[in-house]
Amino acid sequence: MQNKNNHELRDILTAKQYRVTQENGTELPFLNIYWNNKRAGIYVDLITGEALFTSLDKYNSGTGWPSFSKPMNKEALFEVEDTSGNMTRMEVRSQSSDSHLGHVFPDGPKPTGLRYCINSAALRFIPVENLEKEGYGELRSLFAQETRTASFGAGCFWGVEAAFNKLDGVVNTSVGYMGGSVKNPTYEQVCTNRTGHVEAVQVEYDPKKISYERLLEVFWSIHDPTTPNRQGLDSGSQYRSVIFYHSPAEKLLAEKSKQRLEESGKFRDAIVTEIVQARDFFRAEDYHQGYYEKRRIKPTCHIPVKKY
Repeated sequence: MQNKNNHELRDILTAKQYRVTQENGTELPFLNIYWNNKRAGIYVDLITGEALFTSLDKYNSGTGWPSFSKPMNKEALFEVEDTSGNMTRMEVRSQSSDSHLGHVFPDGPKPTGLRYCINSAALRFIPVENLEKEGYGELRSLFAQETRTASFGAGCFWGVEAAFNKLDGVVNTSVGYMGGSVKNPTYEQVCTNRTGHVEAVQVEYDPKKISYERLLEVFWSIHDPTTPNRQGLDSGSQYRSVIFYHSPAEKLLAEKSKQRLEESGKFRDAIVTEIVQARDFFRAEDYHQGYYEKRRIKPTCHIPVKKY
């Protein structure tokens, strides 16, 4: 789509994409496609395909827009002072298309200290597995680091996901259903207590930044592992306490951590947590994903306590 004029762009872009990129518009927070996207890949200029940002530099700023600590190549962007809205900000534009992308602020994480707050509508995301097919194969080496998957059931998955999402080293989280007998169950089916599924959280993590043992510590600290088929006011088999292991090593670590907690005497009642092999994970409906973040409210459950 490079070198298109405004008339051609109106035919190619959606109304939102045109408003953002050509008329300096801003999307609503939490109501855009990439604010909570945690998949590995790159973000390119919607119009020219110029690579601008990577998921490696994307972080959860809590603002509801995609946020990056730095661009892939600073020369691909340029900045313009923006005094609209009775404030002074630095607008970020794409060098290749002269499109409005968003703004950059000096309140980001170290080492850059910058937050590139970018509109989803100005970007196109290309996941790692499609880089070669899309012509960005030379960037594949950026994503050489290994990630692993851990799965837990500890009551209502809204709060469980929020707890794991806060951890440095957790790359992605998804809520869904695991451990039952029905393929692709709905939330309503799981709530009947007849499918055997658990409200589970799938955690993708970087073992160089956070260990499986640390994930287990958080798991024990955010729920009561002594109440069968119940967490607080929520009751039913879908709320049972479960560690779903993905390898023999995970099984061993889970069993040791459970034994250590049992021997600590920190719980008066017996720990009923199941340790079972991970089975098919069925991703829950979109409205369950990132539930608390989407609504900009603090979790009311699964707050870590120092029991482990």
